[in-house]
Amino acid sequence: MTTDVRTIAWTGDALRLLDQTVLPARVEHLEVRDVDALVDAIRRLAVRGAPALGVAGAFGVVLAVRQAGREGWDGAARDAAIARVREARPTAVNLAAGVDRVRPRVPAGLAAVEAEARAVLAEGVRADRAIGGHGADWLESRCPDRPLRLLTHCNAGALATAGRGTALGVVRELHARNRVEVVYADETRPLLQGSRLTAWELHEAGIPCVVQADAAAASTIMRGLVDAAVIGADRIAANGDTANKIGSLGVALACAAAGIPLLVAAPWSTVDRAVPDGGRIPIEERPGDEILAFGGTRTAPDGVPAFNPAFDVTPARFVTALATETGVLEISAGDTPERRPQLAEPVPVRPAHL
Repeated sequence: MTTDVRTIAWTGDALRLLDQTVLPARVEHLEVRDVDALVDAIRRLAVRGAPALGVAGAFGVVLAVRQAGREGWDGAARDAAIARVREARPTAVNLAAGVDRVRPRVPAGLAAVEAEARAVLAEGVRADRAIGGHGADWLESRCPDRPLRLLTHCNAGALATAGRGTALGVVRELHARNRVEVVYADETRPLLQGSRLTAWELHEAGIPCVVQADAAAASTIMRGLVDAAVIGADRIAANGDTANKIGSLGVALACAAAGIPLLVAAPWSTVDRAVPDGGRIPIEERPGDEILAFGGTRTAPDGVPAFNPAFDVTPARFVTALATETGVLEISAGDTPERRPQLAEPVPVRPAHL
């Protein structure tokens, strides 16, 4: 990926976000200095992806504390602003986790809050590298000994994290080992994160890829054109049920029918062991105009409403494995987060090539 493009960065007085709503046509950044602007950026997906949202949540606390001092807020107003950041999107647990990690430092002052947020950012970068190495090792051990044909859904690359990506971090590591033949990138309706963002990242990195309609994914898999699917996650329940972009469940079912691996790649912070199963994961529903119109022109008949869930949940039995920065859990075989809580702690990892 182009080395001067970073998804999220702290400048010292603002959170600098790569505006993902205008990619790939333009590369533009937002300088966010207040809570309202951050909440707006999160809700309209200018910043998105579970790990990136975790970093945004962490620095959201910084912005709230700075704004409180600048505008003379009392503690109640400051805390309400922090809560608004935490609740800006409901499904991705990382957003709330980022806020919850930094919020206890508020009584210690701005410097302590900012230091903790910076630590969240640095840990995210390290986690991406470890996830890439673990996931690539696991796929190499279970797939044919040749360049692999991979499929991914939505965007779980550098644009979704503070580093090199989760699912695409695995792809990048395999590419560095000369083990990628082609990546099928599902377009990811309705906001086209696959065709706009994933394809852009892969193309910039020199990784061969093709964009396909979401509805083509099952056929591509069942025709034997794919060796493994690699996706990210927005929340993972204690039993291994995984919430990801709508359409991921169809990919998982096709992989199960074809007998190929579905690897979920995500940091341990995406695991929510307080949620026992996927039925307890809240599913965000987005505005109907996202699917009732295209390019500003309505495509559905007037008066017809929309059902627009942003995520679906893949049951654990269809998730072959989960690669985190601490190692790999073989979820469908019963190696779930609730049974392996020790993997929440970092373990030594082999350095990734990238």
